[in-house]
Amino acid sequence: MSKLPIRESSLPSADHVRALLSWIQDESSGAVFPFFASMAGTALSPGEAASVRVQDVTLPDGEFGEVLVRAGEGRRVPVSPDIVGVLRRWIDEADLEAEDLLFPAERGGQLASSEYKRAWRRARQAVLSPDEVQAGLGEQVSSLRDSCLDRWLEAGVPSRGVAEWAGVSASWIALRYPHRFRLEDVEIDWGHLEEILRLPDIPEQ
Repeated sequence: MSKLPIRESSLPSADHVRALLSWIQDESSGAVFPFFASMAGTALSPGEAASVRVQDVTLPDGEFGEVLVRAGEGRRVPVSPDIVGVLRRWIDEADLEAEDLLFPAERGGQLASSEYKRAWRRARQAVLSPDEVQAGLGEQVSSLRDSCLDRWLEAGVPSRGVAEWAGVSASWIALRYPHRFRLEDVEIDWGHLEEILRLPDIPEQ
């Protein structure tokens, strides 16, 4: 996993992600759309998402759910109500059982990277402008994960919380997304800072 700072300009915006997912929903079949939608909302890596089983997700209707990622030390990641709805409909549509892969290939087994990468390339060409494609916006499927992590930070989720959900360290988050930790973007309460740094009354000698 790269620790290099990611360029803010290379991250798909929320509008980009919605447009790409909308195209994929209309133009792809099988598990491809719910697979991408889950990545966009949970920041799972492609490999993690492909390994999730139905029994690993908790999907209460109209509420935040949860996905258990079993890779590494294991972690639990929140699932927004929108994504919960997508996954509930997909499970019903595909008639999946608890022990089944959540995103199986059409002929069974794990969804192949060649299949979802091909769908992603087609979506980028169809949705993004030529300049955006040329600039590398959302070039990799994993940019869905990067975009989700960035939006969590933008929404004010503490970096330690984002790190825990992503299965990385807080220092990795700071190195990867430096644009979310700029001092000029922080509102400092100077009066409160002065108060907490005030020295005790020291008698004159």
